[in-house]
Amino acid sequence: MAAGSGIEWTQSTWNPVTGCTKISPGCAHCYAERMALRLQTMGQSNYTNGFKLTLQPQAVDLPLRWKKPQRIFVNSMSDLFHKDVPLPFIGQVFDVMGRAPWHQFQILTKRAERLSEIAPQLPWRQNIWMGVSIERQDYTFRIDRLRRTPAHIKFLGLRAIEWVKIHIFGNIPHTYRM
Repeated sequence: MAAGSGIEWTQSTWNPVTGCTKISPGCAHCYAERMALRLQTMGQSNYTNGFKLTLQPQAVDLPLRWKKPQRIFVNSMSDLFHKDVPLPFIGQVFDVMGRAPWHQFQILTKRAERLSEIAPQLPWRQNIWMGVSIERQDYTFRIDRLRRTPAHIKFLGLRAIEWVKIHIFGNIPHTYRM
């Protein structure tokens, strides 16, 4: 949990869950796994379990203490929609996001199936962004799952992709070298 981040598209990170398990090829060189093991070696209390999935209930209300508005990457060190994160705990995380409307919360998942299953049960506020990671064409199904969510702002995390063609306004394509 950091009130600052080296990640260019966000300002802070918030990890009410740490650790994860590999689910797809995009997990092969997981930054979070390497970082968690490093933090465990350094004796950081949230990483005593290394990269084993661990709920961090003491961290759930942290964004409520940050008074300056910011973009917050939720679970940079895990996946909120991991099958072993209980729905009531996810509900607590969403409750905190709803109680902190001065922030913008960015959630990114590779677990689009679970996201689409439980999304109707969650309170999607205007300040909650939802994204899915896509690492190969055979994982583009995650986009359809994302589209079905009630999230107001939806985004994609594209990894190891060299070119992206974006249609922003009407049929005018914009191509960007990644």
